[in-house]
Amino acid sequence: MSYLPGTEGVSVATEGRPAPRLFDEVRRRLRLKHYSLRTEQAYIGWIRRFILSSGKRHPRAMGAAEVERFLSDLAVRGQVAASTQNQALSALLFLYREVLSIDLPWLDNVVRAKRPQRLPTVLSQDEARRLLAAMDGRPWLIASLLYGTGMRLMECLRLRVKDIDFARHEITVREGKGGKDRRTMLPRALAESLQREIERARVIHAEDLAAGFGATRLPHALARKYPRTAHEFGWQFVFPSVQRAVDPLDGTIRRHHFDDAILSRAMKTARQRAGIDKPLSAHTLRHSFATHLIETGYDIRTVQELLGHKDVSTTMIYTHVLNRGAGGVRSPLDRAG
Repeated sequence: MSYLPGTEGVSVATEGRPAPRLFDEVRRRLRLKHYSLRTEQAYIGWIRRFILSSGKRHPRAMGAAEVERFLSDLAVRGQVAASTQNQALSALLFLYREVLSIDLPWLDNVVRAKRPQRLPTVLSQDEARRLLAAMDGRPWLIASLLYGTGMRLMECLRLRVKDIDFARHEITVREGKGGKDRRTMLPRALAESLQREIERARVIHAEDLAAGFGATRLPHALARKYPRTAHEFGWQFVFPSVQRAVDPLDGTIRRHHFDDAILSRAMKTARQRAGIDKPLSAHTLRHSFATHLIETGYDIRTVQELLGHKDVSTTMIYTHVLNRGAGGVRSPLDRAG
């Protein structure tokens, strides 16, 4: 019996006890290593596609030829982006090494698609102002925080009340990309609006507690170590969801954070209202934050720290966006006359 339809008979053999279903074991191993829910869903999807594309054969019965054919088919017939193909490869690497405990040397020789070097879309300061002026409510506040702090979308949506320091005008970003914590500024222009949002969250939390809920999801094993912590207001999301829902990780009914799809729709509408023709997403605001800081004279290392980049070379892309590099090169046409 398998976890997902269309993969009947796929299970993981384990000596001394009944074989668990393959996808149950994949899920267990991902959670053991603290992978995000989105990564879990993506990996499960790729592994399922791999099995179905090979006639529902068990991964143990397959090898380099099947993996290479699957990845090539994604690139040639599916015409997927290099990042998508690499994600599929990462899912299969995890399956063989972490779930099936099979160390196959040929996996190291599978060529990862080379990601093209593309410059990010960046709004001008005027476009950023027009975009935000065309928004309101919680989407406006979240978009303003993204542009005003350089946070990634999920870093912003997962903010907890305790991580906002109004006295120091700082925001602590917990478990950013790579599992690292960092600090960024709290824009003074947003302090009052953010305080109102936290008071709104306080009212919602009180209503949840009165209804017998109010426990948020805590990272790792904190919920077991400190059972009452999940009910404390400081651990609640700054931007709670409108309704309570079933947590897909453990089946508990709780209030999650604001839905990013709502923000996406609000930004699309605002872009049209503002007359901006550039395609943009929430991440465009992060790119714009970095570029505008460099434009106003902040050094690259400071911007690197605020963005949480591991290597300064990643941050250097924003100097290329400015078309001036480190030396502030001017076109000879601008010097004429």
